[in-house]
Amino acid sequence: MTEIQLSNEEIARYSRHLIMPEVGMAGQRKLKQGSVLLIGTGGLGSPLALYLAAAGVGHIGLVDFDVVDSSNLQRQIIHGTSTVGMLKTESAKRRLADLNPLVEVTTYATPITSQNALGLMRPYDVIIDGSDNFPTRYLTNDAAVMLGKPNIYGSIFRFEGQASVFYPQQGGPCYRCLYPDPPPPGLVPSCAEGGVLGVLPGVIGTIQATEAIKLLTGIGEPLIGRLMLYDALSMRFRELKLRRNPACPVCGEHPTVTELRDYNQFCGILPEVMTLSSQYEITPGELAELLHTTVRPYLLDVRNPYEVAIASIPGTDKLIPIDQLPERINELDTSRDIVVYCRSGVRSARAVELLKHAGFRKVKNMVGGILRWADDVDASVAKY
Repeated sequence: MTEIQLSNEEIARYSRHLIMPEVGMAGQRKLKQGSVLLIGTGGLGSPLALYLAAAGVGHIGLVDFDVVDSSNLQRQIIHGTSTVGMLKTESAKRRLADLNPLVEVTTYATPITSQNALGLMRPYDVIIDGSDNFPTRYLTNDAAVMLGKPNIYGSIFRFEGQASVFYPQQGGPCYRCLYPDPPPPGLVPSCAEGGVLGVLPGVIGTIQATEAIKLLTGIGEPLIGRLMLYDALSMRFRELKLRRNPACPVCGEHPTVTELRDYNQFCGILPEVMTLSSQYEITPGELAELLHTTVRPYLLDVRNPYEVAIASIPGTDKLIPIDQLPERINELDTSRDIVVYCRSGVRSARAVELLKHAGFRKVKNMVGGILRWADDVDASVAKY
């Protein structure tokens, strides 16, 4: 096979790589010949895609079906104000073309599923997990193991992040060796509920990009069998040694997971709003009308205090964060008509279920939360 060559334009562009003996011409040719599939073009995917393209990785695949929202721009630096409303894959491709037109970028504006995961991953050398949810992480892991490809993992939440390279074919563990089972439904809040420091995905995503470059060029010591933990508040890195689990259902000696499945139900992922019968739901418009009558309900906010500082519904009677509700439930009157709200309706739906089990019957969830209140009732209320 003819060896890939670098043009004079590429030699000039990548000169700072070429003068490093660890990379040199041979390493840069490997990058040009290499390919990476990036799952997600959000917080982690932004620095990943930018640095991989800048480094000269020959072919980058982007998988994402979401569109750019203004709330993304605090951390998803590959996107901009001009691309709000655009598919993230197209927004990212536009930015990468400007950064390095010598790199081939293929976009897949689709969710990754058990039906398409193997087909999406098969043409690529390295898989990078830049996702933000458990179903995608488990599916990406299982497909990468089945294809024998390295899976560069990263995750972020609030001020903390972690990264590793899962590659059982090189003696390391897979994601299931580390986390055999997903957390119970509702235990782990999303970044939308818990927040994330804007620069945090830049740190973790750049580490993932570094690992991809090392794997493609064959230099250095990859994070195989090691989990790197980062705490931004204390500015500390820690490392945990990982071992492959011989009983792992995917990469173990006797695997029981031999075909892909979709993990939404397995991971207990909640829908946008939990399913409640109509008698336990109220729309923001209906609530707004009731608040101006003599049968005004008791309004309970189950968000966190720092969220209340951003926006709230006028006339709210009580704030009890959802994680405090079980031990503070005696502060509420079972005889009152209670309407519960949160940011988007997810936590408040859980609160209604909790109150129902505690004997409350006249309790309702305001569907869509304060976000829908801002859309349907009061546009002056800030959305976050």
